[in-house]
Amino acid sequence: TVRGSFYYLYMVEDIYSRKIICWEVREQESAEYASELICKGCLAEGIRREELVLHSDNGSPMKGATMLATLQRLGVTPSFSRPSVSDDNPYSESLFRTLKYCPAYPDKPFESIEQARQWVYQFVRWYNEQHRHSAIRYVTPGQRHRGEDVLLLKKRQELYQAAKLRNPCRWSGKTRNWDPVNQVWLNPPKEIRAKEQKVGKKL
Repeated sequence: TVRGSFYYLYMVEDIYSRKIICWEVREQESAEYASELICKGCLAEGIRREELVLHSDNGSPMKGATMLATLQRLGVTPSFSRPSVSDDNPYSESLFRTLKYCPAYPDKPFESIEQARQWVYQFVRWYNEQHRHSAIRYVTPGQRHRGEDVLLLKKRQELYQAAKLRNPCRWSGKTRNWDPVNQVWLNPPKEIRAKEQKVGKKL
């Protein structure tokens, strides 16, 4: 922000790959700007009708008539965080936490909107192509989005297995799990949530 004013960051993330699909920095918060960004993202990714669910918070830009009309025209299903549920959009919260706490985050206000856009541009390049994300087995969001993670993780698994065979005394149990993450849930079914909690207790 410039002292006395605010800029608004609009951002769309694919929760499967964690890749930032599109973004924009604006001087105002509006449904029109949000609609433009969704159109841009759908066009860039070749999204067809009925293929996409857009989950967002309950802010007025995301629930405005312009935005809802755009989603209907694109065949995108809207989804909103539940009221008073703080962790109902964990992927977005995780992304913005990474943004705010990355070493390059400025400690002074941006001098102009152009400077703000340039900073976000550099962050997105780093996040998509250099940041090894812990939730997707330490590949980058860009690699996972392009499907490159399968081969990368297979090579890692083979490397770990070979290292264990060479020096078995250094390993007290199994090697790290390098299997690709096949399913990503926003609100998982009860049986899957119960299974994850059971695994967590064992760990």
